Amino acid sequence: MTTEAQQPNEARPTIKCLVWDLDNTLWRGTLVEDGEVVLHEGLREVITALDSRGILQAVASRNDHDHAWARLEKLGIAEYFVLPHINWGAKSASVRAIAEELNFALSTIAFIDDQPAERAEVEFHLPEVRCYPAEEALGLPGRPEFTPAVVTGDARRRRQMYQAGVRREAERTEHTGTDEEFLRSLGLELRIERAGDEAISRVEELTLRTSQMNATGVHYSDQALRALVADEEHEVLVASLVDRFGPHGAIGVILLERHPASWHIKLLATSCRVVSFGVGAALLRWLSDEAARAGVLLTAGFRRTERNRMMEVAYRFAGFREHPDDAVAAEQDGVQTLALEPARQDAPAHLDVRAPRLFGDSPELLQWAHAQ
Repeated sequence: MTTEAQQPNEARPTIKCLVWDLDNTLWRGTLVEDGEVVLHEGLREVITALDSRGILQAVASRNDHDHAWARLEKLGIAEYFVLPHINWGAKSASVRAIAEELNFALSTIAFIDDQPAERAEVEFHLPEVRCYPAEEALGLPGRPEFTPAVVTGDARRRRQMYQAGVRREAERTEHTGTDEEFLRSLGLELRIERAGDEAISRVEELTLRTSQMNATGVHYSDQALRALVADEEHEVLVASLVDRFGPHGAIGVILLERHPASWHIKLLATSCRVVSFGVGAALLRWLSDEAARAGVLLTAGFRRTERNRMMEVAYRFAGFREHPDDAVAAEQDGVQTLALEPARQDAPAHLDVRAPRLFGDSPELLQWAHAQ
């Protein structure tokens, strides 16, 4: 019978999380019997290689949690595992819980174990999960399913970003004050920059994956984005967020078409992960402030979809209305033109914003001022 790991790789997604067994898989021996177990030779390099590609790693092991985790810490690799499920339950239950907590499709999860019976148990209950025998561990970085086509800066930091998110949510849960007080306590810094070569792949990913916070639902390819970057009439801007817990990574994209009397937002998309931080509203306020400084009309494309009601609310709340020129406002391909007479704006009180000037030739990022 052909296993998931042996089937052809065509049209199957890249692995996003590898779940490790411990005894006789990650380390040599059985912890409860041998005590001072050691890593199999070469596996530290496998772990760090996968981590550098943005592939998360977790644990599903039948062991005492505290004992096993202490051993991982002593071996100096505990930091690489985001979700240790170390218990005496079924491995398939642990793998399923890991996928659900990460919100990853089972087809992007892999499991490695030295025991054929354990792999068979996971394959039976979770047939989409790809399973590998322990003796194939050293070869995993060379397999195509563990080799993303592009590794962005955000991908290289994916584990740290996930771990920062866990700490952030834990503190949010424990916080007893208002939401505004919690946001102020985070030390949020929003950076808006012109997209460079490395950022293009992340911008493309945002246009593909963001639906609830995508104003038009239009997806731009890498080639199309690079053409816009090279076009003097367009700005391709990428927004990233960081706080005292660590980076959120690239979380927003703006495609802006500039004309002498008006600027048109062809696309505004932000990650759903940062909705609660008010990033979408902050980007619209910054664009309004920049347009007011430049003395131009600000317009935006909006196409209503089944999922982007939140973006329509954001535009309306910012003051955008139907364009007064019926010819311009007429919907084409379902995209409606909204317009705003821009006014000077202050930065939100809970965000430090550093952004470029969209007129003039200054390449530096300037701090957008809060209200005095």
